[in-house]
This record gives sequence, structure tokens and C-alpha cells, in this order.
Amino acid sequence: MEKLLDKFLRYVSVETTSDENSDSQPSTAKQLNLLRMLRDELQNIGIQAEMDEYGYVMATIPSNVDREIPAIGFIAHVDTSPDASGANIKPQIIENYDGGDIVLNQEKNIVLRVSEFPEMVQYKGQTMITTDGTTLLGADDKAGVAEIMYAAQYMMEHPDYKHGEIKIGFTPDEEIGRGVVKFDVKKFGAKYAYTMDGGEIGELEYENFNAAAAEVHIQGRNIHPGYAKGKMLNASMLAAEYAMLLPPDETPENTEGRQGFYHLTGIQGTVESSTLSYIIRDHDRIRFEDRKRMIDSCAEVMNELYGEDVVTAEVKDQYYNMRQEVEPHFFIVEKAMKAMEMANIKPKVQPIRGGTDGANLSFMGLPCPNIFAGGHNFHSKFEYIPLESMMKATEVILNIITLFQSDTISTCI
Repeated sequence: MEKLLDKFLRYVSVETTSDENSDSQPSTAKQLNLLRMLRDELQNIGIQAEMDEYGYVMATIPSNVDREIPAIGFIAHVDTSPDASGANIKPQIIENYDGGDIVLNQEKNIVLRVSEFPEMVQYKGQTMITTDGTTLLGADDKAGVAEIMYAAQYMMEHPDYKHGEIKIGFTPDEEIGRGVVKFDVKKFGAKYAYTMDGGEIGELEYENFNAAAAEVHIQGRNIHPGYAKGKMLNASMLAAEYAMLLPPDETPENTEGRQGFYHLTGIQGTVESSTLSYIIRDHDRIRFEDRKRMIDSCAEVMNELYGEDVVTAEVKDQYYNMRQEVEPHFFIVEKAMKAMEMANIKPKVQPIRGGTDGANLSFMGLPCPNIFAGGHNFHSKFEYIPLESMMKATEVILNIITLFQSDTISTCI
């Protein structure tokens, strides 16, 4: 476990926050620092690896068996979410966790409380890695990166471990929905792949939200407040009114499972003009289309009240539910389930309340379910991950490879 922990700590020490307001690829140059590091590490252990002009790292471990086996890929993203700081991360390592609250930052009274995150107790006795309460941790998805790198190292150190051709991919900008926009699936060369980008141990996902983003712009009319009666249109007030037109119980904090939502991610405004930013999510494609129409319908209602073109809405699709692309190859999900059972893990097959690179890759011709990386509370200062979950994720990777090579041989690390 020390080797895996060392990799993870080195990777989270590199700041890789992506930026949705950037037009470059990748969106931030600092992501390239980790991507170059990974390319070099792969090359140093004897694996053919390269990084292209867009920052994608692709690597190949050749087959060491003399029969035809489909090339299998494992993919993780290096960027961290802009939702919380990813700079100057100071992980805390709690060995033999006692099952109670964890003080992240005594000075600022930031505590990871079991009463708020009751799932913590299942990791009693394990090694917990947390933040110091001021940044995110970066387990999303540097845990997945470390797990793939450790599995690759294991294969290179154990030439007697039999496997087909293995493809490794590391991507930037997943957190802002642009992770594989320029990813060359043909060049990558895998027949099937798995993203190591899920949450707690056992998670296995092959369906995700359909996703769109919406920008609602409100053009007001600013008049001196002393003379404003009957003349002023306060864009900030109208923004609040628009927000109230959407169903109040269909927000992230009020939904679960396959329930979709409208999520107001930001609002900027003055009397003269305001902008509301939304993300729209639903697993069902028909309901998804209805939600997008609701954004436009609310704009039409506002315009009927306050004048033509006071409110304009722009909706852009981001990704779609990969279920329709994965189900025709369902055996790859079944292999992942069996790989978990071989590692004494009970698979938790569930829809992703979010998205992964695998969603877009599946529509690009590379069926790509998502497997747990082991972390909790992603995108926040309360993020944590048990080291033992990371070890199990690595074991699952190796078990999947073994199952493609032979359905009867088990893998032990």
C-alpha cells in the first residue's frame, strides 16, 4: 500500500484545477505538469507512452499471450474541480481510523463529522486520507490515476502475469465537460475501456445523466431610483423571479437516484443586466428534453410580462446517457461485476448522478463503464478516501484484465 499511497500523494501535490472560462486545450497549462509526469513515469518503467498536443497521455502495454484478446483500456482524468481550491493541498493521513469525527483544521474548527457523513464508520480500522479543511483532496480523479499507474507498475514487475494488450489514457478537463472533445479513439486503440472515476468502493455505473448547460440573460432598464416608478426594470429582481418559476423541489438538494434537476450554479447581476447559469440533468432522454424546453418556456413567460426579448435563454447539450451505447456490450459490465466479486467486493450497480469521460467516449465508439476510485465528498474540503479502497480498485483493474484473458484465473496482489 505504501507504493500506491506514494503515487497518490505525489499526484495530488500538483495543482491541476481546470477552468471552464478558458478556450484553450487543456483549459489550464498547469494540468500539463502532471500529464508530463505521468508520461515520464510510464516510460521509465518500460511502457510506451506519449502526450499529444492537447495533453492526452496514451500508453500501451503489449500482450504477453499468444492468442487474440480484445485490447482493454483504463482511463482517468487529471484535473480537479473549480468548485474548491486545488492549490497547495495538504493531505492528512489517519492510520487505524477509530470511526469517529476527524478534525481537519483545529484553528478554523473544520471537522469531518460522522453525524453529517455516516458512511465514514464503515472504514473504521483503515487508513483514511483527508484534506486539511482548506482545499479539496483531488481523489477525483487522482485516485483513479494512481490506481491505474500502480496496476501498470504491477504488470511490468510481474512478467508472469498474463494479459492481452492494455491501453492507458489520462485526460484533462473532465470536470468542465471537455475531457475527451479531442480524444482520438482510433489512435487509443482499445476495443472496450473503463473509467476509474467512481465514488465509494463497489460502485459500478453504466448509465449517467443526460446533461445540458443554460445561460439565461436578463436585460433590465436602469433609471435613477428617485424617478423609477413605472420605468425601471431591475434585472436582478427579474433574475430572482425567473429562478422561482422553475420547480423548487427539482434541485440537487431535493432529488436522488434517477430524479433529474435544475441546478442554479451562478448568478451575476446589476439593475441593468443579470445572468443566471444552470446545469440541467436527467437520466431519461424525454424528460431531459422537457427540462430544456422549460428553460425556454420560463423565458417566454417573463417576456410576456415585461416585454419582448427582456429574457433570452441559450441551452447547450453537454453529454448523453451512455446506457444505450454500453448495453449492447453488457458483458463488459458483467466482467467488472465478477472482478469485484473476486476481490470480495459487493458490486453496487447504480446510475451516475453526474457524468464521466466514459459517457462521451461511449458515443464515440468506445463502450466505457465507470468503476469506483474509492473517494467520498468530491469537489469539497470534506473530501476523503480510504487507502484500502484504492488498493481494492487496483485489484479490480487486474481482475478485469485477467477475466478478459481467462475466466478461470484469479488475481492476487
